[in-house]
Amino acid sequence: MEVRQQQEWQRFAASFHEIETNVERVVRGKHSEIRLALVALVAEGHLLIEDVPGVGKTMLAKAIARSIDCSFRRLQFTPDLLPTDVTGVNVFNQERGDFEFKPGAIFANIVLGDEINRASPKTQSALLECMEERQVTVDTETHPLGTPFMVIATQNPIEHEGTYPLPEAQLDRFMLRLSIGYPTNEIEAEILSSHSSGTPLTDIGPVNDALGVAEMIVQAQHVHVAPAIRRYIVDLVEATRRHSDMYLGASPRASIMILKASRAMAAADERDYVIPDDVKALAVPSLAHRIIVTADAVMSGRSPQVILEEILSEVPVPVAETP
Repeated sequence: MEVRQQQEWQRFAASFHEIETNVERVVRGKHSEIRLALVALVAEGHLLIEDVPGVGKTMLAKAIARSIDCSFRRLQFTPDLLPTDVTGVNVFNQERGDFEFKPGAIFANIVLGDEINRASPKTQSALLECMEERQVTVDTETHPLGTPFMVIATQNPIEHEGTYPLPEAQLDRFMLRLSIGYPTNEIEAEILSSHSSGTPLTDIGPVNDALGVAEMIVQAQHVHVAPAIRRYIVDLVEATRRHSDMYLGASPRASIMILKASRAMAAADERDYVIPDDVKALAVPSLAHRIIVTADAVMSGRSPQVILEEILSEVPVPVAETP
C-alpha cells in the first residue's frame, strides 16, 4: 500500500473509531453490537434490532444520530399509522393554486422505526421503496432521499399480541439483524450511575457530520474483495439453499449485503482488502433473518443461528488474497 493510501485508511479507521467510542459512552458494554451498527451505516444498509424492551435499542439509534450530527426522525409504529405518515403527501396550496409535497418522517438521515411490527402491512410496505431504492414516489413524482440514509427498526420478539410479522420481502431489505441483550452486573451498575443526573445522551456531542459519513461510504466502496473471497460469500449463501434443515435459503441480495458490509468492516480495521474473518463475523447477523428453518428442525430445537454456525464450520475457508 502506498503511503498516501495508508493514511487515507488510517483516517477512515480513526473516524470510525471516534464515532464508535462516542456511542459507547451512551450504550455501555455493547462494543460488538455498536460496531456492527456502524458497519451497516457505512455500508449503506439498514438495521433491525430485535430484543426485549429496555435494553437500549432506541438509545443506540439516538446515540448514532447525535454522534454524526445529522437529521433524525422517530416513527412510532402503531396500527393506525398511515403510509403517508411515512412517505409524505401532496397538499393543495391555496395561495399558489397547486399541490406541494409535504415530506414524511422518512426524510431524515437516521430514521428510527420503533416497534415496526405493530404497523399494518400496508404501512410497512411504504418502507420497501425507501429502503431499497433510497427514494419516495408519491403521485408519480419521485423524491430522492439524502446521504447517509439508514432505517433502524426495532421489534419485541416476546409480545406478539397486536403485531403484524414482517414479511420476507421486508426482512430481506435489512442488512443486519442484531440483539443487544442484557448488560453485565458491572455495566448495569455503571448505567445507573450515569442516569443519576439525567440522560447520557445530553453528555455527548457530534464527532462527525453527514458529509463526513458520506465520504466514508464512498471510501468503503473501494475496499478490494478478492475473487476467492467473493466465491466464499457465494458458497456460504448457496449452502443455506441446499441445507436439509432449510425451508427457504438466502437470496442473492444476501450475498450483496455481506459483500458491502465486509468492505466496511475491513475499512474499520484499517485495511483496504477483505479477509475471510470479515465475512465470518457478518454471516450470522446478515443471514439469520433471511432464512426459514423447516418445521421439523424447529421442533427439534434447531435455530437459524445454530445451522449457520454449522455451515460456517463446513464451508472451506479460502486463503486470503491480498491485492
